[in-house]
Amino acid sequence: MEWGTFDLNTRITVIPRGSAFTALTPDGKGGKTWKTRYGVVGLDMCGKPTLADGLNEKGLAVGMFYHPGFADYAAFKGSERSRTLSPLDVAGYILTNFADVEEARAGLSRVRVVDVLEPTIGAGVPGHWMVTDRSGRSIVVECTGGEVKVHDAPLGVITNAPNYDWHMTNLRNYVNLSPFALPGKKIGELDFTPLGAGSGMIGLPGDNTPPSRFIRAVAWTQTARKTATAGEAVYEVFRIMDDFNLPLGPGAAEGHAGAQAPAGLMRSSTIWTAAWDLANLKLYYHTQHNRRVRLFDIKAVDLTSGGVRHYPLDKVKAQDYEDVTPR
Repeated sequence: MEWGTFDLNTRITVIPRGSAFTALTPDGKGGKTWKTRYGVVGLDMCGKPTLADGLNEKGLAVGMFYHPGFADYAAFKGSERSRTLSPLDVAGYILTNFADVEEARAGLSRVRVVDVLEPTIGAGVPGHWMVTDRSGRSIVVECTGGEVKVHDAPLGVITNAPNYDWHMTNLRNYVNLSPFALPGKKIGELDFTPLGAGSGMIGLPGDNTPPSRFIRAVAWTQTARKTATAGEAVYEVFRIMDDFNLPLGPGAAEGHAGAQAPAGLMRSSTIWTAAWDLANLKLYYHTQHNRRVRLFDIKAVDLTSGGVRHYPLDKVKAQDYEDVTPR
């Protein structure tokens, strides 16, 4: 989660089965209503029932990503209220209603997504979403020309703008990348060999734009070491995600070039990093305040009753250290 303007104060949110929800609408009268079919653990934003990321008890995961300049929502119509969602409702709606990507694909064909003002930023929220189920299948959901469009996402990668199909086309510019070192080359009487390891990745973009991050994400996930267990794969997730941390500063956070100084205690534009274990229903995460990886076991919480509950990501906004000095 990159957001360098202010702390989103994200909490772990537990949503049990049977919880009632009403979608936001521009006129404030509410849109689609539903009761949750599946229990969910998610990560919210700004103390509101808005999920940026989450996993349900069937092993379906959803992440919301910033999509400025390209999210094109439907016009609000009161006559379509009963099937209307706001962008802030989409992740929660998918997680609480569907068990896999095919159910999500079918369900999303029956809803309209309309823009709604979010007071904390003084504008609507341009978003698109990646949905992944326990089988490993992924789709990307975008709003284009007022319609909900679903892309198959076989590489399991998403960043921000522009549209997903553009990112996939842009991959063709990097077909030369390889995990293997380049061979030496002789020019005349001179022999040239690569300067150290990694020469197969020469040309990999290193900037923080979404297109460059997309290329790096594909490169690192496609060349990641093979892991035998989900627990071991978590190590790979955090190793790869370390390549995407963004510092504070002008333009570091997406869409905030020249923004005012961050409010409150901010140490990074990358507020938190999460890894969801879809097989074993576990959340692993660390934050801008504490790099220690923490675990939230979804199977150990009550998803049948108790109402919606919230838990802080950081009990204390400070790094805990292990003192290994011999005494």
